[in-house]
Amino acid sequence: MKLSHYDDEGQAHMVDVGAKVPSRREAKARAFVEISPEALAALPSNPKGNPLEVARFAGIQAAKQTASLIPMCHPLPLSFVDVVAKVVEGGVEIETTAATVAGTGVEMEAMTAASIAALTVYDMTKALDKAIRIREVELISKSGGKSGEWRRAVNLAT
Repeated sequence: MKLSHYDDEGQAHMVDVGAKVPSRREAKARAFVEISPEALAALPSNPKGNPLEVARFAGIQAAKQTASLIPMCHPLPLSFVDVVAKVVEGGVEIETTAATVAGTGVEMEAMTAASIAALTVYDMTKALDKAIRIREVELISKSGGKSGEWRRAVNLAT
């Protein structure tokens, strides 16, 4: 199997997607932020504001900046980004969706949104819990393009 971001000499390069037919592409990702029960109970009174809402905005902004953060990613015209952060047993579950009509997929945008939203929850709650862990940053599903539909078989975060 050949990795697409390397040429025949082993040098990293950006893949030319100019000949690909634009199509609707969507990707969903998730992250889990493990937080102590005491810190979770204190979320509503966080002096920095609502960590879940700030994380939602941060994730949306991050998806739009993916090409600036990851060297071989193409800048994409995102048609939709959504970030949902909710308190669940043991922490905060983050689920993201990114969509575009383009010649390449949006998996990296969805995963960047999940990662940055998780880091934002960490930043907003670190004063309450030094043992916070970010876990299971993963692609849930993707659709569109030549490879079509893909869905993760197991939910590891919950």
